[in-house]
Amino acid sequence: MSLSTHVLNAATGRPAAGLLVRLATVEGTVLAEHRTDADGRIKDLPARVAGVHRLTFETGDISPFYPSVSIDFTIADPAEHHHVPLLLSPYSYSTYRGS
Repeated sequence: MSLSTHVLNAATGRPAAGLLVRLATVEGTVLAEHRTDADGRIKDLPARVAGVHRLTFETGDISPFYPSVSIDFTIADPAEHHHVPLLLSPYSYSTYRGS
């Protein structure tokens, strides 16, 4: 199983480099904490079991309205790759299941 994320600053059309991202269980146990690379990506996060997980993005440097964005998602099949991207602008955000 592999988990990755990508953050795009939709206001500038550029990757959100250096953004702190935390992976946790929904109960709050932190599994990993990384910063996005120059391309706005984190390629390998350690979500190795089925269940509900939470990605929290510390977005205050990009958004004056959203200091952080949390996305809860379910891993049903740990053998699959999961990609959870975040499109962020100062006053809105969007996500989807990527490939």
